[in-house]
Amino acid sequence: MADEEKSLVEILEENNPIDLARFINYVSAPQAGAVATFSGTTRDTFEGKTVIELRYEAYIPMAIRELKSICSSARLSWNIHSIAVAHRLGCVPVGETSVFVAVSAVHRGDALDACKFLIDELKASVPIWKKEVYSNGEVWKENTEFLERREEIGKTSSRTVEVERHGKKGCCGAKVKVSEVAAITKETEQEN
Repeated sequence: MADEEKSLVEILEENNPIDLARFINYVSAPQAGAVATFSGTTRDTFEGKTVIELRYEAYIPMAIRELKSICSSARLSWNIHSIAVAHRLGCVPVGETSVFVAVSAVHRGDALDACKFLIDELKASVPIWKKEVYSNGEVWKENTEFLERREEIGKTSSRTVEVERHGKKGCCGAKVKVSEVAAITKETEQEN
């Protein structure tokens, strides 16, 4: 089975909850001794404000392409069996899951590190936008990972930033190339 066949990537339209069991079942396999998951849920408060819901929008073709690229990068760094990534769009009420990542591997270290890498890279580079709706207003939010990535790119003179591997024990695997937004935009324009 090709690497891409072992990856399930979905952007779910509004009012379509994530079936966690479906994604866990997708990555489960007899040869996988570990399944690591991350479930991002809407919390009820943020900095003292009451949160009613989150609203997500995305440029779906680019989001799916970027998610598949992140999955491929993870496979270069860890010995992964399967990957499943899902993100909801539209309104996500308090207590419901907006993003889910599941990774299976022979060993737990690979599964755990790859899972962390996948959610961090998703937050940093996938064109999915979040609005927090409070009891007294709403605001579009930038992910911390995105802001940090933008700072990294601004500090380098090259068109890519390389994150060096911090040994086998930690995140982020072998060198991970992060393209500037301009390069991604240019690629998108060439496709149209």
